Amino acid sequence: QVQVLEHGGDSVQTGGSLRLSCVASGFTARAYYMAWFRQPPGQGREFVAAVRPDRTTYYPGGVKGRFTISRDDDENTLYLQMDDLKPEDSAMYYCAADPRALFQLSQPQYQYWGQGTQVTVSS
Repeated sequence: QVQVLEHGGDSVQTGGSLRLSCVASGFTARAYYMAWFRQPPGQGREFVAAVRPDRTTYYPGGVKGRFTISRDDDENTLYLQMDDLKPEDSAMYYCAADPRALFQLSQPQYQYWGQGTQVTVSS
């Protein structure tokens, strides 16, 4: 059974850092397209970062240079390093995975999703 499980959400102050992890089970993470999305309260799901099987990464402008997506193939785990956090980064963060990703990686059309982990950044 394919599952992804997020960890690492917390409350931090502006300028702080967090590292989220997404443990993959039932599949080999390096063979999948994987991504992070976030959803602030009352808003839609936003693209945060994605990584292809060949390790090519993608970021939207709002997090580029502050967030880093990475994949540990030995641990079958996806990470999101978040630095210089801002209050507007506060949201539920979700891990997503898809074996083929026949869509733009920034679109929330991935087949598998985790339950989310909460990140709160206070000013």
